[in-house]
Amino acid sequence: MSNLDGKVALVSGSGRGIGRAIALKLAAEGASVVINDLDAEPAAATQQEITAAGGRAVTCVGSVAEAGFAQRFVDTAIETFGGLDIIVNNAGYTWDSVIQKMTDEQWDAILDVNLTAPFRVLRAAQPFIKANPVDYHRKVVNISSTSGFYGSAGQANYGAAKAGVIGLTKTLAKEWGRYKVNVNAVAFGFIHTRMTDAVAGDNSTLTIDGREIRVGISAEKAAMAAQVIPFGRAGTPDEAAGAVYLLCTPEADYVNSQCLVVDAGRV
Repeated sequence: MSNLDGKVALVSGSGRGIGRAIALKLAAEGASVVINDLDAEPAAATQQEITAAGGRAVTCVGSVAEAGFAQRFVDTAIETFGGLDIIVNNAGYTWDSVIQKMTDEQWDAILDVNLTAPFRVLRAAQPFIKANPVDYHRKVVNISSTSGFYGSAGQANYGAAKAGVIGLTKTLAKEWGRYKVNVNAVAFGFIHTRMTDAVAGDNSTLTIDGREIRVGISAEKAAMAAQVIPFGRAGTPDEAAGAVYLLCTPEADYVNSQCLVVDAGRV
């Protein structure tokens, strides 16, 4: 019997990268998972990988920043699997500029996806959680970043959003303790993803919510980051997923209102 047998999990942004690794890990441990991505193809690929391994998964395609998405996401879990036990608010992206060059659109877009969207998902989940008490602990893991924990030049919008995620986490931990829900956060450092592995200056872009977003870091910056990480390398999506999984297990039933920094001791 696996740790998460019978549990139902929402994982936003789980068609690729860290979110995909989280969804695969939770499914491997027995959870039924609602997969989300902006695009249908990567969401379907994650679902297929889970079902091919004998797990259960369904997709809910769309932008987490869309009005009405949060309720549709929550309803997909309840209508498909009959419950809701784990929420992982993972979807997000960066759109960097120094503050004097940052537009209102940049600021609003990054706060919408990284902070407002998790708030809406949790708000949508509350009525079901309150009306359906269980004899075990439900789990929420909100994905933050070391940019929100320590700050990062050029990321006023992202750092503010991810710091806000920590505040949201600590507040909900106090509001939802009475429902036997543990609410924690994980702040990732340098993890290999399509956004960090792209090379800045090569015109690497992603299309997100209809916007062309430049991504990537310079080879020099990547090398410098690796030098100050005690292990001498960035983390993998699977390693990132392991930290989230830890907070979803019964062994973490008395861990609440925490932000686990996962950066190999870089800071």
